[in-house]
Amino acid sequence: MITVAIIGNGNVATHLHNAFLKAKNVEVIQVNSRKLENIPETDVTIIAISDDAIAEVSAKINNSFVVHTSGSFALKDLKNNTRKGVFYMLQSFSKDKKIDFSLVPFCLEATNKKDYIVLEKLAKSIGHKIYKINSEQRKKLHVAAVFVNNFTNHLYKIGNDICQENNIPFDILQPLINETSEKIKELSPKQAQTGPAIRNDRKTIKNHLALLDKQQKKIYKILTKSIKKSSNKLN
Repeated sequence: MITVAIIGNGNVATHLHNAFLKAKNVEVIQVNSRKLENIPETDVTIIAISDDAIAEVSAKINNSFVVHTSGSFALKDLKNNTRKGVFYMLQSFSKDKKIDFSLVPFCLEATNKKDYIVLEKLAKSIGHKIYKINSEQRKKLHVAAVFVNNFTNHLYKIGNDICQENNIPFDILQPLINETSEKIKELSPKQAQTGPAIRNDRKTIKNHLALLDKQQKKIYKILTKSIKKSSNKLN
């Protein structure tokens, strides 16, 4: 049996708490980050709060093994005086969207092998995809995740805006979105790239720019230039 205390009540903390409640050989409690005086001693204490608050909160915790769930916060920056680790899940967590943890990559780090094994057992109690990732790798991974998730979602938002402004249902784009995400399971993103930028179709690009507002034009130009550069078609 692994005992776990989860500090926080946001999206990550809540999804993780609910998953551990259903796991075998895990005993879990959830603690409000404003009531740190009530944390019992557990095998693993998981801080699942905003990055900016991790250092301050970890400095107030005396439990023997403290880990955080951040993609960009280094292990060494935890301020507890006891053992440290990282239990980072590479996934987007939304309040009302259920998470299938069996599909979630768990990126783990610890200061010693024994603690890493504990985190590995904990991750395997709810998931299958386990990776040993150090703090420097995790920083780079988090940046990559922002590009493929947060920035991509913002592009969906722009596409949705254009559709709404022209009385077009956004659902029309759904098969294209699905095909692109499926395609990169078989091809590299570079191999899967299509569109006017990689074809260097200047007339189409000019026509597109004429349809966009100022901010959309700026984003379109930046992405078009980046695609051209990656395919050596900057002329």
